[in-house]
Amino acid sequence: MPVRLLLLALGTFAMGTDSMVVAGILGPIAADLGVSVPAAGQLVTVFALGYALLAPVLAALTARWPRRRLLLTALAVFSAANALSALAPNYGLLLATRVLAAAGAALYTPTANAVATTLVTPERRGRALATVLGGMTVATALGVPLGTWVGRGDWRMTMWLVTALGVAALAGLALLLRDLPAPVAAPGLRARLAPLGQRRVLGAAATTLAFFLAFQCVYIYLATAVSGATGGDADRLSLVLLTAGVMSVAGSWLGGRLVDRVGVRRVLLTGSTVAAGAFAALPWLGRSMPGALVYAAVVPLAGWAVSVALPHRLASIDPGNAPLLISLNSSALYLGTAAGGVAGSAAIAVLGGRWFPFAAAGLALVAAVTAAATTRDARAGAPAAAEVATVPAPAPSRS
Repeated sequence: MPVRLLLLALGTFAMGTDSMVVAGILGPIAADLGVSVPAAGQLVTVFALGYALLAPVLAALTARWPRRRLLLTALAVFSAANALSALAPNYGLLLATRVLAAAGAALYTPTANAVATTLVTPERRGRALATVLGGMTVATALGVPLGTWVGRGDWRMTMWLVTALGVAALAGLALLLRDLPAPVAAPGLRARLAPLGQRRVLGAAATTLAFFLAFQCVYIYLATAVSGATGGDADRLSLVLLTAGVMSVAGSWLGGRLVDRVGVRRVLLTGSTVAAGAFAALPWLGRSMPGALVYAAVVPLAGWAVSVALPHRLASIDPGNAPLLISLNSSALYLGTAAGGVAGSAAIAVLGGRWFPFAAAGLALVAAVTAAATTRDARAGAPAAAEVATVPAPAPSRS
């Protein structure tokens, strides 16, 4: 495995850890800064919203930059932002540093994927992309529980951990990443958003938005949902998050194979329905560690299978413009994550810390209905063939 690909993957590992690790340290942050847990959850929201809104804008503004300079600038911004997060004296400044970190991630992740394809021969590009995107998956499996464990006594140590990861990737790429080809002409902002005028693209993006709205509504506040099982113990919460991370990897693997075998529509409908059932059962499952671990196994397995089907569906609509369409899926994903933070906070306020997953169950059913209304069964004919066409399915990621 080329060292430069591993360094690119180290960068995406840092981004993936940073984007979701705050969910595991909401309690310590809230206690230290004197805010409520739902307010602390908005740190995830602003990161996700910042990424979703800044990614297409920054991509258009930096389209002519040399790729090496862009990667190093992105990592420098990201690392500096996380250092500032670790030093933030109050909630308002911490929110601002989260937006800055999102800007670095929005610059880095798409560029790292593009650079990966230039470092290998054409027949190895799929594996190169899988390696770089795999950093995100590994972040879910290892980075988030590790960051939660590190921050169990002082949440600022988690921010320093992410800073160290970003600096390590920056130093390695500055030393070893040389002689990259000049960037090719990239579409402007208007061209990037133009596909949303197509009904099928809009329907697919709406499904992504609805599903991640449901998924993140609970994940961001998972510590609250399983507090009956963990009793506030950081080690128990880390175990729940580790289980969720491992099953996320399994769900990604399973989703890629199920999409090829049974088609996008069945994966979307089955995964969304299973997730809805698990969300509805969480108020009871979250009262004991065995129940919490069952939930942590079922929802990530179903959810990440769906997250493979979502970009696969968009790419199959117009394979020639797959990178552009997948970037729209990423924006919809992060918008759903941002909205999930707000929805989860509102649900806790209305339903309480035990019963708020009912809101996620309803939202998951909305995602299933949206998918059902905007896809067709393979027996329906030619349009469905496009839906289930075999295209390279990228590893699911929060970028």
